[in-house]
Amino acid sequence: MTAFGARLRAAMDERGPLCVGIDPHASLLAAWGLEDDVDGLETFTRTVVEALAGTVAVFKPQSAFFERFGSRGVAVLERAVVDLRAAGGLVVMDAKRGDIGSTMAAYAQTYLCPDSPLFSDALTVSPYLGYGSLKPAVDLARESGAGLFVLALTSNPEGAEVQRAVREDGRTVAATMLAHLAAENAGETPMGSFGAVVGATLGDLSSFDLDIDGPLLAPGIGAQGATPADLPAVFGAAVRNVVPNVSRAVLRHGPDAAALRGAAERYADEVRAAVAG
Repeated sequence: MTAFGARLRAAMDERGPLCVGIDPHASLLAAWGLEDDVDGLETFTRTVVEALAGTVAVFKPQSAFFERFGSRGVAVLERAVVDLRAAGGLVVMDAKRGDIGSTMAAYAQTYLCPDSPLFSDALTVSPYLGYGSLKPAVDLARESGAGLFVLALTSNPEGAEVQRAVREDGRTVAATMLAHLAAENAGETPMGSFGAVVGATLGDLSSFDLDIDGPLLAPGIGAQGATPADLPAVFGAAVRNVVPNVSRAVLRHGPDAAALRGAAERYADEVRAAVAG
């Protein structure tokens, strides 16, 4: 399979630089007039997939909102992943897995092995057991043509106490993670497959080197307060590799399929215009 970074670049160039989160939390199901049960989950997910799978570049299902319903919820997620990818969308599984040794390897096999029913184009992972703990996922992603998004500078306020902590060498933890990712992506064209999660709500990040030659998954646009127009100021020269994630600001337009598509198209156009300057 062509490497994730190359497939991502092509998808964003063709469909627009946008990632739509699929976050079927209870309040959103209620807003759609659905029950907070597996049937509601399935209706919600099928509606989003049918409305957007053929036009949006990237989708980010939040695994927790499916897992809470047990095996039947995971079955809905499995079907969504297959259908999204069949329609040409790329799937970033937002599971934020992080562990060591054989356990990390098992997580990697769950999401990054082509034979798995949850095989995704990329996976979010947590490096806070040490970046080296991610090696099983890095290795399998390379082998399968998948990618990773490593938590680096997240949009939640609590993240700063770990991510901006200063190491003995004078670098912050976040800067160290970014440096590891730049090393993973060295020499890859048009873009590496190992990305960072960097919040769009964080303001000026010029003190960090975001030019990792890989994608930057940027949550925070829409309900969290950031706008597409904010992206150049936050990401600087790396803005072309930003994958802006919008969830509630698109999903609140459901269950009307045309309204969902219209919202996604507007955000994609706004991001495209912001990146082009």
